[in-house]
Amino acid sequence: MNLVNQLADRANNHPGQMALIDAQQSITYGDLYQYVCGASAQLRQNGLKPGDTVLILQPVGIPLYISLLATFHAGLTAMFIDPSAGKTMIRNSLSLHPPKALIGTGKAHLLRLTNPEIRRIPRHYHSSGWAPCSRKWNPTPARLTPPSAVAPDALALITFTSGSTGMPKAAGRSHAFLLAQHTALAESLDYLEGEVDLVTLPVFTLANLASGLTSVLADTDLRFPARANSAAIATQCQTHQVTRCAASPAFFEKLMRDHQFPAFKAIYTGGAPVFPCLLDEIQSAHPTLDVVTVFGSTEAEPIAHIRWRDTSEQDHQDMRSGKGLLVGKPVSVTQLRIIPDQSGRRDQSGRPIAPLTEKELQSLLLPPGEIGEIIVTGDHVLKSYLNGQGNEENKIKVGDTIWHRTGDAAFLDPSGRVWLVGRCSAAIRRPNQPPAYPFGIECAAMSHPAVTRCALILHRRQISLFVEGALTQSQRQSLKNQLAHLPVEHIQTIARIPVDKRHNAKINYPELRKKLPGPKGISSKF
Repeated sequence: MNLVNQLADRANNHPGQMALIDAQQSITYGDLYQYVCGASAQLRQNGLKPGDTVLILQPVGIPLYISLLATFHAGLTAMFIDPSAGKTMIRNSLSLHPPKALIGTGKAHLLRLTNPEIRRIPRHYHSSGWAPCSRKWNPTPARLTPPSAVAPDALALITFTSGSTGMPKAAGRSHAFLLAQHTALAESLDYLEGEVDLVTLPVFTLANLASGLTSVLADTDLRFPARANSAAIATQCQTHQVTRCAASPAFFEKLMRDHQFPAFKAIYTGGAPVFPCLLDEIQSAHPTLDVVTVFGSTEAEPIAHIRWRDTSEQDHQDMRSGKGLLVGKPVSVTQLRIIPDQSGRRDQSGRPIAPLTEKELQSLLLPPGEIGEIIVTGDHVLKSYLNGQGNEENKIKVGDTIWHRTGDAAFLDPSGRVWLVGRCSAAIRRPNQPPAYPFGIECAAMSHPAVTRCALILHRRQISLFVEGALTQSQRQSLKNQLAHLPVEHIQTIARIPVDKRHNAKINYPELRKKLPGPKGISSKF
């Protein structure tokens, strides 16, 4: 098998259909496959063999996808590392799985000056500019050839996430895994052949190509969705008649704030908490728009989803009152369970959870309404990290089945829908009191018109809600009244609440704790 077989079929059956459009150029399915075949031949002629890994450091655009698909076509493994992750993260990542080749821009090759792991890569290609001791990477169309046959479990893609110990975890996805992920995404994202999708999350482009969609690569710096170039995107969407988009909530919030929201038929948002206030604003401004939230993670994408118009007034009231964040029912290919939150993915003795029997797992399961940690399994759920790094704390073996511990705290309602309450690691725990989870309280606070971002943490032994920006005395009092039934002991304001780099939307709780100013820098009146 080879996941590029899907592209080959599209190129054969619909060669003239547009596949990819970026800010500079466009390419049909037929032409794309010709370039992929040419690039694949170049890699193989240069001595790369099935199983070898290629590190790709190119900006998002059509040339990137030619490199990626050519790597798959040749039976090689593609590796991606965020260059902004820092020297230590890059060195540790490459030490886990040294690649055999690098395809990167001239600027990316500057990393060779400071990184010995990159210098040790045997083959270097520069896709733009120039770099010493490297070959020009300039794929040309070639005759159509079938993709290299690989085993279903052959590694296709490697990306990295930061580990709790400081060492990265390598998420290795096989050809079978990526095809299973496409099946799961097709259910959550309602893929219809011929639609035009604005791409902001690059991995979804693979699923688009497999489903016969046209992918328009957003004309903005995708590293910073909260700073999206709304005017350029609006022009793109109008020019290419874009019908749909999947993106971070920060991306859609920026389009709304700039009054440049394109005429989408459907949007899909996730990757970070998606609060009702944003969804209500979007749905109110665009009543016919199909608004869908998708909950997932690097290891399991997607897990659950819900159409916003399917939420009831009672659901809205429950979220405003602090019950949690509704993310819908699990997708059909996902098995989801709730087990007791063991305070950081270990058992009560502090050791990683040992293999369980099915009976032992059943005894752990919590009934609807009780908060615990989400665990999931399925063909599209990562069963192991590369070299096993991170398996002890994130995987549970039950018989022959591997379950992934998401680290997300949640409960199921009587109809089987998932309500998120926060990260297990972000829970506030004090003796003789139930844990206070952040999402429910943050969700309630975000429904206040003066709150645009907030975070709940334990600060100076008190449960404190940090609100970004300033509050007037009347706004503070009104927020206090709104949260009176919840365990908030202080409301504090802070100039900026740190968020994750990838989606610009997830609260970075450890960073917030480190950056808290002294007593004179924070307003702490309740």
